[in-house]
Amino acid sequence: MNTRPLIGVPADRRLIDPHPFHMVGEKYVLAVQEGAGGLPFLIPAFGESSDANDIISRVDGIVLTGSPSNVEPYHYGGKESRPGTLHDPERDATTFQLIARALEVGVPLFAICRGFQELNVVLGGTLHQHVEEQPRYHTHREDPNAPLAEQYGPAHEIHLVDGGLLTRLAKSSTVLVNSLHAQGIAKLSNEVTVEAVADDGLIEAFVVDDCPGFALGVQWHPEWTVTENEFSMAMFEAFGDACRKYASSK
Repeated sequence: MNTRPLIGVPADRRLIDPHPFHMVGEKYVLAVQEGAGGLPFLIPAFGESSDANDIISRVDGIVLTGSPSNVEPYHYGGKESRPGTLHDPERDATTFQLIARALEVGVPLFAICRGFQELNVVLGGTLHQHVEEQPRYHTHREDPNAPLAEQYGPAHEIHLVDGGLLTRLAKSSTVLVNSLHAQGIAKLSNEVTVEAVADDGLIEAFVVDDCPGFALGVQWHPEWTVTENEFSMAMFEAFGDACRKYASSK
C-alpha cells in the first residue's frame, strides 16, 4: 500500500477568550486529503522559535493557506496598516522561514490567497493593502453578509498564460474563479513567472523560477469544494503528484 505524502499546513495564531489557538480552516485540510491525496499535518505558528529545517526535513509538501489576517506591511516596506487591521506576526515569522527553506531544497509548495501574498513578499515583491482603492482594479472582496456558497462562487474571469502550468491543467485560456481578498500584488517579485491575470489586470497566479520543486501561488481559493471543480482538482492533483514524487526521492 502506498503511503500518503505528509503535507504541512501552517496554522494561524488567534486569540479566543483570551487563549491563543493555532488554527487551520477545514477546507484546506480537506483539500489536502481529498484533492492532493495527502496526509495533512498542521504546523503551529510558533514564529521565530519554529524550526523550519526540522519541519521541512519531515514533510513532503507545504500548503500556505488564506486567512483573515494581513501580512504586516513592514515586511515589504509598506505603509502602516489602518487601525483595526488583523495581523498575525507569529504566522508571518513561521511561514517566511518555511517558504525560504522549502524553495531551497525543493519541497513542493502550493500557496493560496494570503499564502500567495506571503510568497511574493518573501521573494522581494510588495502588496497593495486595499486593491479596490487602486484606480485600475475593481473590488476583489466578497460580500460578508452573503451565504458562504455565494461568497465562494465564481466572481470574475482570469486569463491563463499561453504554455503555462495552469493552461495545461485547465485545458483552456480562461476560467472563472472566486475572489475573497483585499490585499493583492503591487510589485511582482523578479523571481517568478506570471501564470494568470484577472480581467482587470491584477496578477492572480505565478510559479517560482529556478526552483527545484513544484512552487505555485494563486490568489483565489481552489480549496473550496475542491472535488466539485475540475480545474481546482487538477491543481491539487498536480501538487499531490509532486509531493509523492518528492517523498519517493528521499
